Amino acid sequence: MPELQWADILSNLIHLAIAYVLALPVAFNREKHARSAGLRTFPLVAMASCGYMLVGIQVLSETGAEARAMMAVITGMGFIGGGAILKSKETVIGTATAASLWNTGAIGLAVAWSRFEIALLLSGLNFLTLYAVTPVKDALGFRTDQDEE
Repeated sequence: MPELQWADILSNLIHLAIAYVLALPVAFNREKHARSAGLRTFPLVAMASCGYMLVGIQVLSETGAEARAMMAVITGMGFIGGGAILKSKETVIGTATAASLWNTGAIGLAVAWSRFEIALLLSGLNFLTLYAVTPVKDALGFRTDQDEE
């Protein structure tokens, strides 16, 4: 059994915390609009994606299989996001939440690879899209009562 390396633990904790924090703006927006996923879901998704990739990087780097680990996370995020979409006869809701979940997984992956600039941009642009595009849709008349906020 390998010995605990406190430097590795601290490094991983920092990565997980960054993924968690960068998911919070999106989580606050979804929570504010009472969506199916919110303040608990988004940070957990970002941390889990980051955690899976950190394990992949550390365990699979000798075999070059990190890309397979990344693809598994991406596929899994698509599956989770699909569960957030609800369709009725006349409407489809949850697509923004599903896309945001998928994006939050990408935030976690970027943080795991220490690509903090990508993670920050993903977080900021996702929040901006959720926050600013809704009023634009209203102003242009593209929005209906069934649209997701």
